[in-house]
Amino acid sequence: MVERTLIIAKPDAIQRGLVGEIIKRFEQKGFKISGMKMVHPDEKLLGGHYADDPVWKKETGEKTIAAAKKRGEQVTETAEEIGARVRQWNMDGLKINPVVAIVFEGHHAVEIGRKIVGPTEPKAALPGTIRGDFSADSYPVADKGQRVLRTLVHASGSREEADREIKLWFNDEELFNYQKKEWEIIHGTWTA
Repeated sequence: MVERTLIIAKPDAIQRGLVGEIIKRFEQKGFKISGMKMVHPDEKLLGGHYADDPVWKKETGEKTIAAAKKRGEQVTETAEEIGARVRQWNMDGLKINPVVAIVFEGHHAVEIGRKIVGPTEPKAALPGTIRGDFSADSYPVADKGQRVLRTLVHASGSREEADREIKLWFNDEELFNYQKKEWEIIHGTWTA
């Protein structure tokens, strides 16, 4: 099933010169670029990207509390307070410098894109993934530094999320549909 996904090379990826590597990983897998641009996101764009969703904030806070308890740490904030803080850290982490927003297209682009980048916590990411190869950050280190987790990339988590995010970051004129011979070979329309 052909779909699109949004991948954002975050400020830490740009500062480390990893944008080309990120693009390379997706292109080598057979995805084609449908749109790409460098953006210095503002509060409005980031507020839409990281929607002020009470359910998300609560779930994020609960996961954070569970992980802290597992490490034997005490937590005094509510799940909602933690979720609100994480949302703000995410927004602050993306607005410090420009990012590169890329729309990739291909079969199962969202699912495979998440596999290419690896789990959200780089410490848990396997070698061979972008996060596993280029980052060793962890939740405890980020929490101690009172900052966002340095994950190098954002990858849409579902088709619905990808559709919503792509509309935030790109207008129709910035997305392209074109033929690519490699596409026919990888995605099954090519015959010898």
